[in-house]
Amino acid sequence: MEALIPVINKLQDVFNTVGADIIQLPQIVVVGTQSSGKSSVLESLVGRDILPRGTGIVTRRPLILQLVHIDPEDRRKTSEENGIDGEEWGKFLHTKNKIYADFEEIRHEVEAETERISGNNKGISDEPIHLKIFSPHVVNLTLVDLPGITKLPVGDQPKDIEVQIRELIFKYISNPNSIILAVTAANTDMATSEALKVAREADPDGRRTLAVVTKLDLMDAGTDAMDVLMGRVIPVKLGIIGVVNRSQLDINQKKLVADAIRDEYAFLQKKYPSLANRNGTKYLARTLNRLLMHHIRDCLPELKTRINVLAAQYQSLLNSYGEPVEDKSATLLQLITKFAAEYCHTIEGTAKYIETAELCGGARICYIFHETFGRTLESVDPLGGLTTIDVLTAIRNATGPRPALFVPEVSFELLVKRQVKRLEEPSLRCVELVHEEMQRIIQHCSNYSTQELLRFPKLHDAIVEVVTSLLRRRLPVTNEMVHNLVAIELAYINTKHPDFADACGLMNNNIEEQRRNRMRDLPNAVPRDKAAAGGSQSASVSEQTDSGTGNWRGMLKRGEDSAAGDRAAPQNPVFASPQKGHAVNLLDVPVPVSRKLSAREQRDCEVIERLIKSYFLIVRKNIQDSVPKAVMHFLVNHVKDCLQSELVGQLYKTALLEDLLIESEDMAQRRNEAADMLKALQKASQVIAEIRETHLW
Repeated sequence: MEALIPVINKLQDVFNTVGADIIQLPQIVVVGTQSSGKSSVLESLVGRDILPRGTGIVTRRPLILQLVHIDPEDRRKTSEENGIDGEEWGKFLHTKNKIYADFEEIRHEVEAETERISGNNKGISDEPIHLKIFSPHVVNLTLVDLPGITKLPVGDQPKDIEVQIRELIFKYISNPNSIILAVTAANTDMATSEALKVAREADPDGRRTLAVVTKLDLMDAGTDAMDVLMGRVIPVKLGIIGVVNRSQLDINQKKLVADAIRDEYAFLQKKYPSLANRNGTKYLARTLNRLLMHHIRDCLPELKTRINVLAAQYQSLLNSYGEPVEDKSATLLQLITKFAAEYCHTIEGTAKYIETAELCGGARICYIFHETFGRTLESVDPLGGLTTIDVLTAIRNATGPRPALFVPEVSFELLVKRQVKRLEEPSLRCVELVHEEMQRIIQHCSNYSTQELLRFPKLHDAIVEVVTSLLRRRLPVTNEMVHNLVAIELAYINTKHPDFADACGLMNNNIEEQRRNRMRDLPNAVPRDKAAAGGSQSASVSEQTDSGTGNWRGMLKRGEDSAAGDRAAPQNPVFASPQKGHAVNLLDVPVPVSRKLSAREQRDCEVIERLIKSYFLIVRKNIQDSVPKAVMHFLVNHVKDCLQSELVGQLYKTALLEDLLIESEDMAQRRNEAADMLKALQKASQVIAEIRETHLW
């Protein structure tokens, strides 16, 4: 099992090469307040001074420290290959293959790298420093040193320094594969330990938390940490281990870590003899090594699954980026053909990628035709914007200077054309909406259907321009056709239309019924036969007169004949009468005043309004049917039929090949990153496979 930790170190090296932290590897995360002794604990485990020291916040970037135990044979081989004179050395990830045999130089490099990223204003950064220490005096461990928890900013630190540090700490201790090493000074109250508090937030069950109590030698006289170390104050499942740190004076006097460990052992034997064998730096190192090995063994199955899943995902991602282009001519033709096919498939509803969030393509065009356009037409009132006075005025204006015996046909045509004209605006708006949707299909195909186009931004832009230009050319043609459809309806008012004749026949019957009812109400002094004869004679004349103009005009004449009695009735003046004592200027334009319509006027208006409504509904049905057909023929189908030939004609040219197939730098970079990550994942998978073969797992 001891070999499991080097395996994890090897996995860490693999993922460090691609700068990725997508795999959460088992590691020990050290947390504590400022000046709690975190750095001293780490240096005791290493056996060397490698970390910056001082007051206030010293650790300002995460330090991922890998301790690698080496045997004499490996030490001698490495020393010969690299010309190292010594048994211990270190390597930084950011300095590549440079080997540091001087640990003072390692400490200076940590300080320099910290200031390079975090600056010299006591600010922090979440970008880690990777340091690997090779030594025969260490046990295999992977530790992470984090900035100490603080409450208030000092100097020119950011005001939210506490929040920044807590977020950085939780980023690491939230990893379920990590072990939390909560460091607390013995001369502080254990119940107020910030390290244990944050550890409990991330690990409520305490299965991943080990407590370390530092500075046992600095407790007040007459007190000891016996209850704390025994877990009677704050119990910790993985245990509580006490250590003795070097003082600042010891550090200033260059006291060796080995000497400090000997002094620590003597102190524990004297002060805590019953607990000496379960405390101290050496016991802490062995405990951490044991916990990490068991933790790695428990995490490996899930780690293996995670690596395999990510490898499959990155393989798929790399496939989507495509291979470098060799035959540019064939590639260009293939991309053009594929885009044209996907565009047409999106309209027809047979595209490979079906949008589920909203309607698009042909489905949206269908919705525009039958829902948006259809309902808009149905909402147009046949008599909208037309008042009874407008109808009456049109009738009178159409009669000229002479009083009319019949309702003039011109008034009906004038008014019905005015209403039919209102159908043109929603029809043109329908064309606009379909044009916009066909423009949106371009983006849909680029995003979902033809990912390869994202590799070649210039080709993508050129295709968009060609399709947009084609749509733009078809828009005025389609608008003109729709305008003509309305103009055709306005050009000839067909009063012989079967549906319109039926409507007139129904109104004839209604008026005839009204005439008979009035005849029954005539006084006895009027002979009914004369009235009937007069009615039949009038009807006969009407039939002869209207044999060529349709039933609707005959109906209007019979309505006028039956209203002969109304002519003798006095009518209210249309204009205001001059008042007594005031002169009347006939040159002034008289101002009409509101009045009640006569029975005949009301009847004439009602007849015209019914005829307008009947004919308008016929025209509306025609427009509702013909406009979608025109749009499909002149715009949608034309673009579908001509798209590929248009793209080939505009873009498939030898002079444009090199320029159009220039791959974006971003895409090339992403392909390389995906390839590197896939290679790292495959290598990690091999490492785990080796573990199974050697029966370490």
